[in-house]
Amino acid sequence: ENKRLPNYTDWMKHRVDSPKGKEIYSHRMSVVEPVFGNIGTTKRLNRFSLRGKKKVQGQWQLYCLVHNIEKLANYGHLVAS
Repeated sequence: ENKRLPNYTDWMKHRVDSPKGKEIYSHRMSVVEPVFGNIGTTKRLNRFSLRGKKKVQGQWQLYCLVHNIEKLANYGHLVAS
């Protein structure tokens, strides 16, 4: 019998399949997807203007940074209080 040791993938499957994991993962559409919608639609990033993996990563990180700064500016007072 060829038994292998559990790895990170097995651990994540166990976490996601747990009752708490299912509850958390069920909110994914309402938590993660709007970020991509905001960046794609509001900020009009429907394609990258640079070429090369490193440059595209930098452009994507810049858009994410702007998105997070806007979140802090708009909702940061709720967390701070």
